[in-house]
Amino acid sequence: MTKMLSGRHILVVEDEMMVLFLIEGILEDLGCTSVATAATVEQALAMIGTQTFDAAMLDSNLNGVRSDRVAEALDARGVPFFFSTGYSDLAKKEGYRERHVLKKPFQPEGVEASFRRVLSVA
Repeated sequence: MTKMLSGRHILVVEDEMMVLFLIEGILEDLGCTSVATAATVEQALAMIGTQTFDAAMLDSNLNGVRSDRVAEALDARGVPFFFSTGYSDLAKKEGYRERHVLKKPFQPEGVEASFRRVLSVA
């Protein structure tokens, strides 16, 4: 893996701790400078309101609650993001059909490719 996230501040919105630990390890391997994590819509919205992010990885289902409001907040601030989900159609809400979706379970290469895509990094 390359250090393509070196100097980047990333938001990860994920409600499953084991998946979150996996993602944090992958981001560390990619050279990520700072990872902020949120497990609920409310936590994510609070962080988006007070911090600046270079990109985000957004689970589309947080304990049965859709993360649409988080996607809207990121979009309003121009923060590039992608969805991660184990559900086939959960991230395909109207207005977000063009957003990249990383299917769970994923491999480290999939996470790297997804961040490359949203950050337009070659």
